Amino acid sequence: MSLAFPETPDAALCGVLRKPRQMLAEQTYDGHLSIHDDKMAEDLGLRAGPIEGPTHFSQFDPLLTQLFGQAWFETGCISAHYQNMVVEGEEVRAFVQPPKDGERVVRIWAEKRDGTPVLTGTASVGDVPDSAHEIPQRIARLRPATGLVINRDLKVGQRGAAAETIAMGFDQHMGDHYPFTLASKLKVITEPSPWYTPEGGPASPWSRAIIPIEMISVLLGSSVNRAGLRGRGPAVGLFAGQQIRLVRGPLFVGQAYDLEREIIALSESARTESVWMRTQVFEAGTRTLVAEMILNGATLKASYANYEAEARALGLTA
Repeated sequence: MSLAFPETPDAALCGVLRKPRQMLAEQTYDGHLSIHDDKMAEDLGLRAGPIEGPTHFSQFDPLLTQLFGQAWFETGCISAHYQNMVVEGEEVRAFVQPPKDGERVVRIWAEKRDGTPVLTGTASVGDVPDSAHEIPQRIARLRPATGLVINRDLKVGQRGAAAETIAMGFDQHMGDHYPFTLASKLKVITEPSPWYTPEGGPASPWSRAIIPIEMISVLLGSSVNRAGLRGRGPAVGLFAGQQIRLVRGPLFVGQAYDLEREIIALSESARTESVWMRTQVFEAGTRTLVAEMILNGATLKASYANYEAEARALGLTA
């Protein structure tokens, strides 16, 4: 990955325009295709199936490596609110506002070629309070959810029902949620690195191939059904915001990890109901925390066929 980036007039580092690839057109859950399928997206009023939000995280890796060095892959945290969807063929550019002296948290954002915002958020390295980041700040501002229909059976503090031990090999199919392999992703990733590959991994600073930060989302999402922390369905969801924090990173290809999940917030908007879930990642068989993710998984009310009838039955409509 290149580490020479120009500054904008406001001194922000500016990445290269990239065309991220759509990898989830065949994603399925609840017995149906997801919002990433073009027909499903069009039925819900979208132009086409959007590219998954964390795909854009890779475009920040060279910028944040330029600022923080190797530490970005060891103790980095990226925290982003997704603003507008991107479809295949559109170009996206990442921006980072360098820190002031002594600061370890920076502002980040991404835009399409025409300036349309894609995401906004924060990034950091080291032992930075969670409250300094975009996603925890948004959780702190949430109003209590009083009109839930799809997620009415879920509770804040509810934990995953089953143990999950996972790993990601180069040629390992990651299931119906992620119908592709790490090897296929590496062929199209916007910011390639030898550290991600079987050939170059042994020469990385950790003497092993590492999992790209965007693919940590795939790793942790591949087994989420085992946790049982889902609302009613069938219904169509999307990622509305996401934070990935490395504690003792990086995560390694072929390494086994234990997961623990907990719902930390529930919320609603005019169009969606959201489950905010924290997933902690431990070295398998130990209590050594290596990473964690907070995901705002939003479900579209209009995609749940029984929404209006059940809302009326619950006394939630006038």
